[in-house]
Amino acid sequence: MPVKIRLQRHGKKGKPFFWIVAADARAKRDGKYLEKIGTYNPNTNPATIDLNIDSAVQWLHNGAQPTDTAKAILSYKGALLKYHLDGGVRKGALTQEQADAKLATWLDAKSGKVDAKKDGLSKAQADAKTKAFKAEQVANEKRIAAIADALKAEEVVEAVAEVTEEVAVEVAVEEEVAVEEVVEVEAVAEVTEEVAVEEVVEVEAAAEVTEEVAVEEVVEVEAAAEVTEEVAVEEVVEVTEEVATEEEVEAITEETTEAPAAEGNNEEKEA
Repeated sequence: MPVKIRLQRHGKKGKPFFWIVAADARAKRDGKYLEKIGTYNPNTNPATIDLNIDSAVQWLHNGAQPTDTAKAILSYKGALLKYHLDGGVRKGALTQEQADAKLATWLDAKSGKVDAKKDGLSKAQADAKTKAFKAEQVANEKRIAAIADALKAEEVVEAVAEVTEEVAVEVAVEEEVAVEEVVEVEAVAEVTEEVAVEEVVEVEAAAEVTEEVAVEEVVEVEAAAEVTEEVAVEEVVEVTEEVATEEEVEAITEETTEAPAAEGNNEEKEA
């Protein structure tokens, strides 16, 4: 059965965490495994690796083939070096003590490099924090200076505003006095106009009264003329009627006188 030393993914999205396992080459990536020999956490700087070197070397002796990533991890932790030294011991080129000494020397040097890298990272982080702190201090000083300038500007603006308000109040008082004088002049003008209007109204009223009296006199004259005409007409009618009556009486009298005379003549003729 072919065996592979590979990584098996765990953790969560965006923050992976891997197990280093020896598994059947035909198994799924995250499927069953034969043995867990370590862990690999790439989320830290430097990456955190926990490896059982003896188990890894044993699987290598058994013919397990590491993947590229697993091979880099085994090399980083010294498993491949130990596997190589064990081959030298088996061949008789080295004793076990010599192989162990070489491995220990290499591990110490590797550990020193890792520690130096960690120290460098820590120093870089400390420097970054220091720079950030200084930058924050500078920014705070600028903010304080800006606030102080703003306060001074506000004080100047307030002083100017107070002076402006005082000037505005004085101008307003002067305008009020001028307005009062104008109002008084307008009031006098209105009173004069009212008096003139009242006089005009009185004159118009007197003219209207005069016109009414004249109209009444004309009406009375016209009424008197009408009465005179009516009286004259009545007198003419009465005189006419009297004359007509007299004429009728005279005519009747004449007829009466003529009638007996005619009868007398007739009688004489008959006789």
